[in-house]
Amino acid sequence: MKLTTMTQVTLDGVMQGNGAASDDRRNGFERGGWARGKGDDGTRAFITETYRRAEAFLFGRRTYELFAGSWGSVEAMRAHPIGVALSRAPKYVASTTLTASRWEDTTVLRGDLAAAVGDLRAEPGGELQVHGSGVLTRWLLAHGLVDEMTLITIPVIVGQGARLFPGTGPDLALDLVESRVDAKGVTIQVFRPAGRPRYTTD
Repeated sequence: MKLTTMTQVTLDGVMQGNGAASDDRRNGFERGGWARGKGDDGTRAFITETYRRAEAFLFGRRTYELFAGSWGSVEAMRAHPIGVALSRAPKYVASTTLTASRWEDTTVLRGDLAAAVGDLRAEPGGELQVHGSGVLTRWLLAHGLVDEMTLITIPVIVGQGARLFPGTGPDLALDLVESRVDAKGVTIQVFRPAGRPRYTTD
């Protein structure tokens, strides 16, 4: 399977609390819900179709619990095409602390995560998708396990909160595969990792 990631970010790189103000208040974050209602019909259709083509999903613990409590539990959300896609596909959670899963067809990955993800990528099929899950996404990128990365950038500067990419970390060159801007100024960019960047030496 091809491992792909999809992340909503602000112009200043924040990914925390995109859905609702109460979703994630870690470290005093109080500006949640910045992505709600943003994007036009085309962007919403793009996101839905991305979920629908998934062969399986991989989550970090926090995102898994958030999704399980919404897409996996709220009847109206379960009936939405995204909820249907999430329910029908196998779900994997990278966690050393999760003791029991509360969503059907869930497997908790413990031990050697790189080997477990490598085994999943080696299986035939379509996409193994990662949504949100910032810590996991950064780890996968650092270990060369991401085949394709989609960034949905909302035209807002939040000014606080956890960012997808920290101030220091590994470097990575990217090839742009697809780019579009919707009627509300939301950009969708699809990248493929392309090794390390080249730097000038003079």
